[in-house]
Amino acid sequence: MSIEGIVDEALKNGYLTPTMEAEVGRICDQATELSIEEYMALDRLMGSLLTGEVVAVPRKQFINVMEELVLSEAIMRVAEIEATSDKVLDVGDIAAYALNRLPPLYATTEEGANYQRQKAKKELNNFINEQISEAIARNLETPEFYPDRQPVNTKTPGGDVLQQVSGLLKSHAKNFEPD
Repeated sequence: MSIEGIVDEALKNGYLTPTMEAEVGRICDQATELSIEEYMALDRLMGSLLTGEVVAVPRKQFINVMEELVLSEAIMRVAEIEATSDKVLDVGDIAAYALNRLPPLYATTEEGANYQRQKAKKELNNFINEQISEAIARNLETPEFYPDRQPVNTKTPGGDVLQQVSGLLKSHAKNFEPD
C-alpha cells in the first residue's frame, strides 16, 4: 500500500494502527526520494494526529516467556562449552533454532508471565533442554557459509507516533518547502 493509501485509510477510520505506522516507516526508509504527494500525505497525517482527528493505536505490550527461558539456558550452556573448548558459538542462532521448535508462551502481565514460567518448568523443561542441545549440536557442525551475513536490525523506533512521523518528515523532507 502507498503512503497516500495508508493516510487515506487512517483518516477514514480515525486511527493509525502499528502495522500502518510500520508500513509508512518502511516505505520512507526504502525510498531514495519521496514525491510531493507523499510529503503532502505525511503532512496531512501529522496534522490529523496533532488535532486528534486520527488516533494512534498503542502497541500491545506482551512478552514471550519461552524466549527468556531459552535464552538463559542457551547462554549458560554456551558459556560452559566456550570455557572448556576453543569453540565459539552464536547464542542468537542457537536460541532461534530452539525457539522455532518450541511453543510460544505469551503473557501480558507479570502474573501471567509467572504462570507461564511455572508451567514451562513443570511441563516443558525436558523439551526445552532437548531443543537447545539439538541447536548447539547443529551450531557446532555448521560451517561458516556466510561470514559477512548481517544480523537482524533490532533498532526499534523511539518515542510515540508523532515523534516518529516528525522524524520521518525531517529526515526525508530536508529540502521540501511547500509553496
